[in-house]
Amino acid sequence: MNKPSLTAISPIDGRYAGKCESLRPIFSEYGLIRYRTLTEVRWFEHLLEEPGITELSQIPAPARRALETLAVDFSVEDAQQVKDIEATTNHDVKAVEYLVKARLEAAEVPAAASEFVHFACTSEDINNISYALMLRTARSEVLLPSLDRLIAQIGGDAAALAAIPMLSRTHGQTASPTTLGKELANVAHRLKRQRDQFAAVECLAKMNGAVGNFNAHFAAYPELDWPDISARFVTKLGLVPNSFTTQIEPHDWIAEYADALRRCNTVLIDFCRDVWGYVSLGYFRQRPVAGEVGSSTMPHKVNPIDFENAEGNLGMANAMLGHFAEKLPISRWQRDLTDSTVLRNLGVALGHILIALESCLKGLGKLEVDRDKLAADLDASWEVLAEAVQTVMRRYGVGNPYEKLKEMTRGQAVTPALMQAFISGLEIPAEARERLLSLTPGAYIGNAASQASKLRN
Repeated sequence: MNKPSLTAISPIDGRYAGKCESLRPIFSEYGLIRYRTLTEVRWFEHLLEEPGITELSQIPAPARRALETLAVDFSVEDAQQVKDIEATTNHDVKAVEYLVKARLEAAEVPAAASEFVHFACTSEDINNISYALMLRTARSEVLLPSLDRLIAQIGGDAAALAAIPMLSRTHGQTASPTTLGKELANVAHRLKRQRDQFAAVECLAKMNGAVGNFNAHFAAYPELDWPDISARFVTKLGLVPNSFTTQIEPHDWIAEYADALRRCNTVLIDFCRDVWGYVSLGYFRQRPVAGEVGSSTMPHKVNPIDFENAEGNLGMANAMLGHFAEKLPISRWQRDLTDSTVLRNLGVALGHILIALESCLKGLGKLEVDRDKLAADLDASWEVLAEAVQTVMRRYGVGNPYEKLKEMTRGQAVTPALMQAFISGLEIPAEARERLLSLTPGAYIGNAASQASKLRN
């Protein structure tokens, strides 16, 4: 770990910096400036293609190439130039505008033409598109691939462990058996469903001026169809146009994005806690890693730290995502600035999610099933067959089946002999009696194995 990491305030840029590397080009200060510059350049290029704006018909090819280079190959040095300009302007978006203009002037574009950089824009035209592109990129290039790897891992484990019986623990008490694979399949199915809803959230954006009415646009070119020009521009960027805004795009879609992510995270918190519990019960062993220390004083310990780490980071992310969803859609009148500092923390929340996903994957890679422990718990829990027995008794008209099993099972140890003696005395068809007598806790799993085997990632 280098010195900047050691002195970082946030663990995202400190202890966990390496795990968040893929988000750095998107959500860092450099990333925000890069997307703002991209938006400014693409808007200028869009205006170049508009036949009604004749003032831009003579932009030389070298200038266009210079713009494209700035948009596509934007460097840290370019971003530093913007920060240097901002030191004078004290306005971050205006500094980007001046950088683009400077590149045009260096390519000998007339000053009158370079004035179409940031044409009719408010800063929020640039900002809302930049953040939309950032969130869309993070989703497609970072979060969804990580989620898909985790879903595939859980689903693969579910299939491999589909038929391994496990005692259920409803309310923390012994309950009807399931299989280890089926419980993992439940998680994979839930997570896949939430993942798909997250992937389906539309990323909205606007390019319509100071209060959303194209005031300046129509003042300059009343004959042009500015709503159409704007919609085509936003669509070209891969975003969905929002026609009804104030100075800011209202951020409702970011709330949807955050809420969808929170649901994914909540499923994973549930999963982490369950795995933690199964490790505690001994159903899972954790492969020790050479050199790792589980406890500073108890040498025998191998703690489920990956799932604990994931749970903590998911909780941090959800706290922030909840604030995004509740705060960002609220703005006083046509615009206040309270969203600005909040939006700058989007990457922090996503960083915590990325750390958690990697921790879950790492933790799963350490797990080994203790089949002997699973079998021992089942063999010690013959009372769970009471459900099956009383249900068969109901079918064949035996009176008070629930009450009879309750009297036989509550408050005493239910041994195989006790259960089989009870079954042997039932006045039910011989075939049904023999079926119950052959039943064991480990075999009483319904269709759990087939459900786990049929899971589709």
